Amino acid sequence: MLNKNQLDELSQIIEDQYGTPETLANWLDLAVEMLFYVEENTFSRVEIQEVATALKSIARVLR
Repeated sequence: MLNKNQLDELSQIIEDQYGTPETLANWLDLAVEMLFYVEENTFSRVEIQEVATALKSIARVLR
């Protein structure tokens, strides 16, 4: 379970970088899709960078 500091930090990341939890959830859904369908020209460079940033941010908080 996340402690209060982790929850606060995760909430701040969501607010600052994604605006809403739904927006972050959409990027995370796209990350899952990318794992199944990564082929050249399937996703834009920006989409891949956004997903990578989202995953790194969450991983940092969870550690």
